[in-house]
Amino acid sequence: MAVKIRLTRLGDKKSPFYRVIVADSRSPRDGKFVDIIGTYNPLTEPADIKIDNEKAEKWLKNGATPTTTARALLVKAGIIKSKK
Repeated sequence: MAVKIRLTRLGDKKSPFYRVIVADSRSPRDGKFVDIIGTYNPLTEPADIKIDNEKAEKWLKNGATPTTTARALLVKAGIIKSKK
């Protein structure tokens, strides 16, 4: 089973709100997930990113791969280092 760290969309039409989740790569975007590790609200200025460091680091150590968007959020939260 390939595990990914990715976003799932919540909120109303034209007002998105996202959860940062850990899910099987085969499950749909808003489908079943294993764990919630944080939230992301792009509508606030600056964008509100809340991620549980301990959970995120645990899942990364266990082999979960973040999507490109999730990786950018983890870098902004200071959990993983950027590739620069």
